[in-house]
Amino acid sequence: MGDQTDARPPARPPARIEDTPGRYCPCCDRHVRGGLKPGPDGRPDATCPHCRSLERHRFFAVLLGALRPALGRVGTLLDVAPAPQPRAQLLRLEPRRYVRCDLRPGRGVDVRGDLTSLPFRDGCVDLLVCYHVLEHVVDDRTAIRELARVLAPGGLGIVQVPWRPGTVTDEDPDAPEEERVRRFGLADHVRYYGDDVEDRLVEGGLDVHRVTPLDLVGPAANTFLGLGQDQSVWLVRPATDGPTPPWALPSSGGLGDTLEAMVTEIAALRRDRREARQALRREQDARSGPAAP
Repeated sequence: MGDQTDARPPARPPARIEDTPGRYCPCCDRHVRGGLKPGPDGRPDATCPHCRSLERHRFFAVLLGALRPALGRVGTLLDVAPAPQPRAQLLRLEPRRYVRCDLRPGRGVDVRGDLTSLPFRDGCVDLLVCYHVLEHVVDDRTAIRELARVLAPGGLGIVQVPWRPGTVTDEDPDAPEEERVRRFGLADHVRYYGDDVEDRLVEGGLDVHRVTPLDLVGPAANTFLGLGQDQSVWLVRPATDGPTPPWALPSSGGLGDTLEAMVTEIAALRRDRREARQALRREQDARSGPAAP
């Protein structure tokens, strides 16, 4: 009896969420059917068309959700230079006091204050959010000391700044506007942080730990949620003279594996649906036949 050729079709490669346009925004909890839009600098897959969130806002939403069990009931929440996108996630914490502070009035600000001289007593803040603020402050070292001063013992701060790994901080508060745009990204930035950002935080009296999206979710979920590939957030707390307690950090764990499997399954279902539509269209075209002359 001759050799029989295996009639089974070759195994299909796994479906990839990158090959499908739909995304999910954890800031506004909405499906983004047509995919994320370009960012302010033209980078692809950056802006949610519904709430205008960027990668950093969506990562903040995921991170805050992961931290929520450890945070427990929040007393005083201080949001420095508040952005509108994370507000819903912060309100879900149901803090007893939610204080929004900015140098400029408006923007839903409760207290007008300078980050280098915050109008709050020592150790009164249980959760502090300082997102993309320090790069605007000329004397950032004093501002960091103020963050450490107002944080309560056992309090937590969530800090993010633009940074370039593998470099040292590039700063020049006296640079003209065009040069600031070229070097720091925006005209009102005075620096672009490098690897020494953690040294500055520590020198200011903070204990720090850096967290990235892939610490919380897998690569497929990271793409599906639009968290970005180069986001980093620093969790900070007041440094102590005694032994440093271990960080109670969120991790993906089994739930992260489940989320990764779900996103992969979504990608496979989308691929199957797309291929079924293409097959149906070909069948309809074949039935209709060539157009009459």
